[in-house]
Amino acid sequence: MFDRYEAGEQAVLVHLEFPDESSREDLHELQMLVSSAGVQAVGLVTGTRASPTAKLFVGTGKADEIAQQVKALGADVVIFNHALTPSQERNLEKLCQCRVLDRTGLILDIFAQRARTHEGKLQVELAQLKHISTRLIRGWTHLERQKGGIGLRGPGETQLETDRRLLRARIDHILKRLQKVQKQREQGRRARTRAEIPTVSLVGYTNAGKSTLFNTLTSAGVYAADQLFATLDPTLRKIQLQDVGPAILADTVGFIRHLPHDLVAAFKATLQETQEADLLLHVVDYADEQYKDNIDQVNLVLDEIEAGDVPQLMICNKIDQLPGVEPHIDRDEEGNPVRVWISAQQGLGMDLLLQALTESLGRSMVEFSLRIPPKEGKLRGALYRMKCISSETYAEDGDWLVDVRMPVKDWHQLEKHVTSNLTSYVINKH
Repeated sequence: MFDRYEAGEQAVLVHLEFPDESSREDLHELQMLVSSAGVQAVGLVTGTRASPTAKLFVGTGKADEIAQQVKALGADVVIFNHALTPSQERNLEKLCQCRVLDRTGLILDIFAQRARTHEGKLQVELAQLKHISTRLIRGWTHLERQKGGIGLRGPGETQLETDRRLLRARIDHILKRLQKVQKQREQGRRARTRAEIPTVSLVGYTNAGKSTLFNTLTSAGVYAADQLFATLDPTLRKIQLQDVGPAILADTVGFIRHLPHDLVAAFKATLQETQEADLLLHVVDYADEQYKDNIDQVNLVLDEIEAGDVPQLMICNKIDQLPGVEPHIDRDEEGNPVRVWISAQQGLGMDLLLQALTESLGRSMVEFSLRIPPKEGKLRGALYRMKCISSETYAEDGDWLVDVRMPVKDWHQLEKHVTSNLTSYVINKH
């Protein structure tokens, strides 16, 4: 049913330049997408147009050039670096006598290859079904009625209508299963919220080095490779930060310009980790000449998934490929970290990144000196479990004199769950 193709196929690539900025795509990115899909590019057709044509997307002369290249090179598929309508795909296929795939179909195919978890496979299948539902006619051009006769009379549907009905039923089934997965994720998030564990989500353009950084920080062993969409399924790991305590680090799918809307909708449950994070680590490949454009594209997707207001700390990655750049932290006028320059591959600047993380998550820290009476042994035990005691001495009357440093939220937690008399034990505020 799906337009999946096996690795090793040969493709002719088509890339057009348009004056409209919103319609432009990157040719180098197309070549990386094709390589990531396991397809060999044997030919390339480029051109310039003011706008696409309704029938073939390209002009008739350019369409003939594509068909000639397909025949001369023995290509199996034509891949456009643009979104095509179903009718444009069908017209081009008739002309080229081979399959035609647009940018959205190519990205969906890569996602289908990368999905590993049950949830990831469901999300990809949902996006694929929505994408091909308008393209079913390709496989059913005969439009025959189901065969009649005694005992064989069908409902009178065309094969196309039957397939569309089955597709709708399958989409409804997947949506129900994804709702269950979403409820499970929400339960996990509520549990972390109750425990007041901050969540840090890695975001960035695809192939920026998010998974490599994730592995360096957590030793998680997540698959990382120099290819687009190496990571598809989200991974969560706990890390320990000085003065903050435990935090959850989430590795998420990479973004790309003009990310298909069906994919954004399908991965809503996954992207919710980003929406509800306390801090976003925006990983940027600063060795990429187009890093500024990539930053803009990521911010566009963040706005689209309603995560544009989540605080960001920019991670300028791959400084090992930039001559003369050493690991360092850039700060704003108030002294807060805004950029950290690192190399996740080489492990450079990891200590600075952890320092910036601690500062970003632990800005609301409190320091107190407490005088705790012997009857409050439970409070003292809680302080030791939280590892927030910096020094402790004993008064002559047996009270404990304790200096503590902790996040404000932990202080309120103690007041709520251990003792409501906590502020009465404060003898000095630092």
